[in-house]
Amino acid sequence: MPPEEALAGDRRGFVHLGDHQQFQGWRISVVDASFRDPEGGVFHRDIVRHPGAVAVVPVTDEGTAMLVRQYRGAVDRWLLEIPAGTRDVDGESPEVTAGRELEEEVGVRAGSLEHLATIHNTPGFCDEETLVYLASALSPATAARHGPEEQHIEVVEVPLDDVDAMLSSGELTDAQTVIGLLLARARLAHDGSLA
Repeated sequence: MPPEEALAGDRRGFVHLGDHQQFQGWRISVVDASFRDPEGGVFHRDIVRHPGAVAVVPVTDEGTAMLVRQYRGAVDRWLLEIPAGTRDVDGESPEVTAGRELEEEVGVRAGSLEHLATIHNTPGFCDEETLVYLASALSPATAARHGPEEQHIEVVEVPLDDVDAMLSSGELTDAQTVIGLLLARARLAHDGSLA
């Protein structure tokens, strides 16, 4: 059994008893989830249920990552991020969602998409799972941005060699962006694509 499958089924005596929906939004829901611990005690947690997401690290032939700077209302500030989007189209594969989000936000098409990792963004209160991809062999496409935040996106090219300094300075704070950039840089360095 692959390690990720073993971990996915690893509950070690904890049992999810059920959810009682507290709120239903257009993208997320909030539930009061009940659980039984290994000793038989019952406890509750507020959990945000999320359909899942994709995030893409688009890297140019010159070794720069194409990031987006956009306003995020939850933290009331502009953040520098890798392109990402919710898996909200029924039946759409994660790879297709990743390619679509890349075109919509950045205006480029990936000739190659490679899965780098699957991460849980905030497992203390949310079940969101994000598949992170490396996109290469980029070619121009037409951006199709939706919503007020995306309408004001700025595309910023960042050399992968600058990531450490940007982390230290606090310019990069989005977790999936940090993970994606570090994994992409390591993957490309291992492959010899970065000098």
